[in-house]
Formats: sequence, C-alpha cells, structure tokens
Amino acid sequence: MRDWVTSMTVVLADGSIVKTRQRPRKSSAGYDLSSLLVGSEGTLGLVTEAVLKITSLPRNQHVGLAAFHTTRAAVSTAISLITNGLPIDALELLDPYSLGAINHSGLSSRHWEEKPTVFLRFSGSSQAVQDQIRMTQEAALTHGCIMFETSGNKDEIDVIWGARKQVAPSLVSMKQDPTDVFLTADAAVPISALADMIDWTHHIIQEAGFIGSTLGHVGDGNYHTAIICPQAEEAKAWKVIESVQKRAIQLEGTVTGEHGIGLKLRDMLVEEVGDNGVNMMRAVMELLYSSRSMRTDVLTRETQIKFALDPYCLLNPDKVFRIEPDV
Repeated sequence: MRDWVTSMTVVLADGSIVKTRQRPRKSSAGYDLSSLLVGSEGTLGLVTEAVLKITSLPRNQHVGLAAFHTTRAAVSTAISLITNGLPIDALELLDPYSLGAINHSGLSSRHWEEKPTVFLRFSGSSQAVQDQIRMTQEAALTHGCIMFETSGNKDEIDVIWGARKQVAPSLVSMKQDPTDVFLTADAAVPISALADMIDWTHHIIQEAGFIGSTLGHVGDGNYHTAIICPQAEEAKAWKVIESVQKRAIQLEGTVTGEHGIGLKLRDMLVEEVGDNGVNMMRAVMELLYSSRSMRTDVLTRETQIKFALDPYCLLNPDKVFRIEPDV
C-alpha cells in the first residue's frame, strides 16, 4: 500500500496538522513521514487527506493457470518468471485444499483439479500478452506442469479468476458446525523459502487435526493460512498459527505481510524486530503523543523524531534540517 501513497495530511494527537510532503512522483526531502504513518496502523495520527498514485486500466486482459504435482514445482515456476523479469499483473498460488473447498462449496461453475495451481493475469499489447503467455508456458513445462490454460474471453476470465476470489467463502462452507471458528494469518517469507514454508504449514495443520489451506501471493512470498476448527479448540488452532509465524521469522520473513500487527500480534512483533526495534517505535509514538515534547514551539516534527532517537545529536547533527531553526 505505501508504494501508492504520495503524501498525506495528518492530525496528530496534540492537534498539530502535518502534511508529509508535496506531490512529485519521487522525493528525497527529509524523513519519509508518509511511510512512517502508512505503517503505523492508525497509532500516530488521523489521516484527513491522502494523495494517491493512479495507474491506467489494464488492456487486453488474459488470465491463465498452470497445475503441478507439487508445491515446489509451482513455486519454482513463479521464481523463474520473476527472476526473468516477466511483467505479469498477478501471480497467485492455490493449494489442493483451497481448490477442494471451492469444489465442495459449488460456488464455481467449474470443477477444479485439486493440485497446486498457479493463477496468472496478463495485460498489454497483443504481442506483449502473447510473449508473456509463451514464456510462462515454457517455464511451467520446464518445471513439470501437468495442465496449462489461458483465455482472453470475459466469461472464462470471470470463471478462472473468480476461483481465486472464492477461496475464503468456500473455506467457510467447510465448517462442520455453524459455531466452528475461521482463523487466518498472513506470514511472508523470502520467495526461495516459500515452497518449504507452505508444505510445512500443511503438515502441522493436518497433524493438529484441523481443516485448513494456504493461499499464496507467490510473486512476493506472502501467503495466507486459514484454519477451521471447533470453537472449543480455538486456542489450539491459534497455537498452530503462532507456530507458522515463528517459522516465518526463522526463515527471515515476517509474521504479517498485509494484515498488520493490531492487538493480536504485539508480542510476536518483539520476536521479529527485537526489543530495541519495538522501543524505537515506542519512542516515536511517545514524542508524537506527548504534550510536553521538548521545545515543541520551535521544533519541527522531524526534529522531535531526531531527538527521540538521538537525544545527544551524535549522528550527523544539522544534516537534513537545522537542529536550532534560527541558527
């Protein structure tokens, strides 16, 4: 999300109004306050205005899918496409359990082969799309693809890409009792570790005796774990998800690629970035919330952040902005 935010106007806890930057496509002016605030989950201020980047609508849209015998083969295909710089609009991995849930739910007009399957979306000129499809098929066949299919027909696009959107409601339909609980998490790991991570996740879900699946944004190593369990076993299911998150950290990943920390993952954040990392975040929050911040009448917000993290000004004093505004 932060890549699409150019600037914001924010009201801080003390009523101060901050505009993070102007509207150029790029800027290296001062601290990146926009990214700081986008990543703060609403803990540092209230956004009253945002300037967002826009992009053109994709033209000549096509979708495709490639099914494999193993998760590793599917992920290896995705890695091959990414490392070769192929400009694919979307690259999603559905596991056999997700596709089985779609078949069970009846939400799709098509019956799906319950194999690890990569769903792809292409766009561009006719020649560009043809080249993307050709190179994708070559990569898929190299890694043992057992089925490859593409289409530019709108009805077929809706069916194929619709399967990707039907995973969550399909999994909910797998509840064996209306009181069963649906839990999700979204760890992310380096893409080179994604296949092992997904296979390991399947193993521990099955070992715990739960219904579950993984859905991967395979292009960036982010994947969602879903578990359905009886309400009485919710705590046990959260332990499984916690194990997935800890495993992601061990593989130099993160406990959340998209959903954020919120309240549930506060302790896990310490495991990921360490006490010093959390203390640094806490220092920034404290100075923005404090009505007694040192010399707030003359200091910019950037200077306050500087003092919170470097109170003795040992690190490049007066670089980026003047510590004493009038000097």
